[in-house]
Amino acid sequence: MISFSSPLTSIPGIGPKISEKLSKLKLQTVKDVLYYFPFRYLDFSKISKISELSDGQIATVYGKIEKVSIYKTFHKKMWIVEATISDETGKVKAVWFNQKFLINTLKEGKTANFAGKVFLQKKYFTFQNPMFEMIADEFQETRHTGRLVPVYPQTEGVTSKMIRFVVSKILPYFKDSPEFLPEEAVEKFNFPSLSDAFAQIHYPDTEEQAKQAEKRFSFQDLFLLQLINASEKENLLRQESYSCNYTPEQVKKIISVIPFELTLGQKKALYEILEDVKKNYPTSRLLQGDVGSGKTIVAAIASLIVAQNGNQAVLMAPTEVLARQHYETFKKYFSAQNKNVLNEGELIGCGVALMTSAQSIVFYGDGLESKVKKNELINKTKSGEIKIIIGTHSVIQKNVVLKNPALVIIDEQHRFGVKQRSKLVSEKEMIPHFLSMSATPIPRTLALTAFGDLDLSIIGELPKNRKPIITKAVNSSNRQKAYDFVSQQIKSGRQAFVICPRIEPPDPEAPLTSRQLFNLEVKSVKEEYEKLSKKIFPQFKIVALHGRMKSAEKQKIMEAFRNKEYDILVSTSVIEVGVDIPNATIMLIEGSEHFGLSQLYQFRGRVGRGEHQSYCLLFSDINSKTTAYRMKALVNAKNGFELAEIDLKLRGPGQFLGQEQSGLPDLAMKAIQNPQLIQSARDSAYEIIKSDPELKNHPYLSAYTKQFKNQIHLE
Repeated sequence: MISFSSPLTSIPGIGPKISEKLSKLKLQTVKDVLYYFPFRYLDFSKISKISELSDGQIATVYGKIEKVSIYKTFHKKMWIVEATISDETGKVKAVWFNQKFLINTLKEGKTANFAGKVFLQKKYFTFQNPMFEMIADEFQETRHTGRLVPVYPQTEGVTSKMIRFVVSKILPYFKDSPEFLPEEAVEKFNFPSLSDAFAQIHYPDTEEQAKQAEKRFSFQDLFLLQLINASEKENLLRQESYSCNYTPEQVKKIISVIPFELTLGQKKALYEILEDVKKNYPTSRLLQGDVGSGKTIVAAIASLIVAQNGNQAVLMAPTEVLARQHYETFKKYFSAQNKNVLNEGELIGCGVALMTSAQSIVFYGDGLESKVKKNELINKTKSGEIKIIIGTHSVIQKNVVLKNPALVIIDEQHRFGVKQRSKLVSEKEMIPHFLSMSATPIPRTLALTAFGDLDLSIIGELPKNRKPIITKAVNSSNRQKAYDFVSQQIKSGRQAFVICPRIEPPDPEAPLTSRQLFNLEVKSVKEEYEKLSKKIFPQFKIVALHGRMKSAEKQKIMEAFRNKEYDILVSTSVIEVGVDIPNATIMLIEGSEHFGLSQLYQFRGRVGRGEHQSYCLLFSDINSKTTAYRMKALVNAKNGFELAEIDLKLRGPGQFLGQEQSGLPDLAMKAIQNPQLIQSARDSAYEIIKSDPELKNHPYLSAYTKQFKNQIHLE
């Protein structure tokens, strides 16, 4: 019996040679091929009479092969196969280059369809390299001509023609595939059945059929994704977590020593997080806010409440630089707490630790900070002496075990699954609450799709004392003026960032791809550092930073820049997230067209974090309407979320989020800009999970969901 999991060689007519070639595209099972959708269609549906042909026309003709010849060109030594085709209205030529084998395929006297572009050459119409299909009569069903012909992503040795052949062999076995989508959704959107959808996406009779089939598969991916999200949420309800209670007075007391007033957005987000950690089952939340909106202080207060309950909080950052910065922020606020922590006692006994591959530091209060050995710190966390642990992914290594972790906070990584959370737990079967923080504004439709299992909190405004950053798109003719302005700022005591898209220039001896040719003029950190330090700003102290440096070296440079030992930091996007230098007021971005809008927004957020007016200067060497539109959008955007919506439309969700990072299938990514489809998929999924959490009454859906979950990587 042929099923989705059957190998391709189980289909009559598909031998080991074809199967081996298709494996280059990771097409190994029947299901792989069925879900390998065309990316476009050639419209060869209209059969034209030869007398109706015109120069440049895409056409299909049905005719008799009158004559076939083969010859070699003198100069290029290229084989050319030439055929003359006729119908009752006239004759047309067809030529193929370097396809010598066709002389054995094209037989005089046989009839065939020929499809492709027609050129007028010396008073004769000629097809160049047309597709053809031998036809016994005009009513024969066709695959490669005389219809909308699917075109697939190809590779060496695997053509669309081969894939069409394989699909045509497989489709007959799936004429009665059982439906697993909710009946209401199928009716609401007028979706084709699963069987019809396979046929219509591979061999549509009309473009509308193809669109409806694609829409069905988009909904299907979204629905299965939301089903997994809903199931994860339902599963969490059945797990146990540490419940951390709090009182309004307790929170007011903690907030009272913070040297600024929390914004309304911060207060709302804090309340939602504290209500989460009160629950006795694990919760999951995504906290979004613009750069500098104050997410860290919200996380710090929540961590303190957890510590006051005698439990532990863990904050993980993607880089050692950012982990260290969070640690310094926590220290600053916890020093101010003093007697507010743990049974009205001092911070001594609570303990805040920094744990990275390079550093192990413990802080108990003002003047009570010490470096410790990694093993010693691990023992202190295991015993529960350290209540708040800040670090990189070092904190979830095998040998790191916490006594009672109640809250896991992740910065700029939205996924941290139950399996990863369980690595932090010792003997007890308790799962920590989870909070993801992101300064990358994510449009609501994208958040609902990619992170639908997380509740959403948004800090929508910046602290009151923040001055708006003045942003300017600078053309090359004004470069010197920009340099003069940077010089004035530095002379007045400020500092500047210079961002470049690449670390070093390409090897001048190496052959270049088309993409590398496009990037040939892109500024690099090493070149720009040399130019700025020797030619443009020799009077200032300049340092370079990039991702290939060792962690300790990067940390040392950032500390020196923070301590004003350097005036200008030339860097790659390694400083995109979380770097806090209040004295830096200039962000100069080279090759700004090579960054996404949200990434540019992140860069801009590295300045404007102090009392001084800050500026962002955008340099671009490409004068195009798209580049101008993007720069204008960044200059005028009121907030990151508005900008994210524009970025999503311009670049598409795959580039916006990063296909590898998102774990989403192509059609789900494509459908992200259809809010109605997302909401319907979400509603349908949650409704089913509510009534049948284990999908016992939906066996086909259960099987599909398990397969789908194995294909994606949401953790």
